[in-house]
Amino acid sequence: MIQQPEIKIKQIRELKNLTQEHIANQLGLSVRAYSKIETGETQLTINRLNEISKILGIDPIEVLGFDERQIFNNCKQDGYIGINHISASEKLVQQYEETIQSLKEQILLLKLLMDK
Repeated sequence: MIQQPEIKIKQIRELKNLTQEHIANQLGLSVRAYSKIETGETQLTINRLNEISKILGIDPIEVLGFDERQIFNNCKQDGYIGINHISASEKLVQQYEETIQSLKEQILLLKLLMDK
């Protein structure tokens, strides 16, 4: 069972800096009618999910599987709520850096061969 797809839609919309008004206009709805979708007052249909997903520029399956914890690490310390972006693992960064270096070397070699 997919839990709270309306909240996932709201989170993605906010991450993309889109307003409820923008989405509502694209759907041909009033802002209040669209707001009811995000609050769960109006049941989200598959067709409506497809329309909203298209406006958000994201696949409907990605909307349903969206997990804000993959994007942000919310922490609360001494009454302060902060948001920290999760960084890529060191191993992944190292793999990318090695790939970039290898590609740079290949480009250099190809340039030398073209000059001959």
